[in-house]
Amino acid sequence: MAYSVAPLDRLCEQFERLPGIGKKTARRLAYYVITRPDDMAGKFSDALLSAKAKIKYCSVCQNLTDGEVCSLCSAADRDRSVICVVEDAQDVMAFERTREFKGLYHVLHGAISPLDGIGPDQLKLRELMARLSDGTVKEIIVATNPTVEGEATASYISRLVKAMGIKVTRLAYGIPVGGDLEYADEVTLSRALEGRKEL
Repeated sequence: MAYSVAPLDRLCEQFERLPGIGKKTARRLAYYVITRPDDMAGKFSDALLSAKAKIKYCSVCQNLTDGEVCSLCSAADRDRSVICVVEDAQDVMAFERTREFKGLYHVLHGAISPLDGIGPDQLKLRELMARLSDGTVKEIIVATNPTVEGEATASYISRLVKAMGIKVTRLAYGIPVGGDLEYADEVTLSRALEGRKEL
């Protein structure tokens, strides 16, 4: 009979449910948490429960926030004529780290994936369309991931938005900085050629 401690096994199972966490990492995290002082475990659980209770979707862009409207949507210096549409809240953080984009965002919370039972109605597309109705927005940048699902979502959004007379652009694809051409696949190389710019 294998040695087992039921509460530890349950904790490992919960850590294993997190994205990118395998059995070994889950066990390492569980052992770490249970061997820390009680106050550390209490702070950890309090932070988790507090975040879960207080974080909600921004009523404008559907990004994560602890208020009614997120700090990006309420900032007076953002360009309200451009909306960058992303799949997840983490994508907003990635763009913000660049300090280049000055427009607003819209978070879909997923991508169209019929095999997973996710259609347009499961995404925050209704909310996006409502934002476009007043004529303020002049351009939508579709920044979904370069996957089959991301491309399907981009195509769907493009059809909806172009019918409203709003410019729709897509993020450029290509060779990553520091990458070698010999390791790039054919699709990446062809997209890099299509998106080339004059020097």
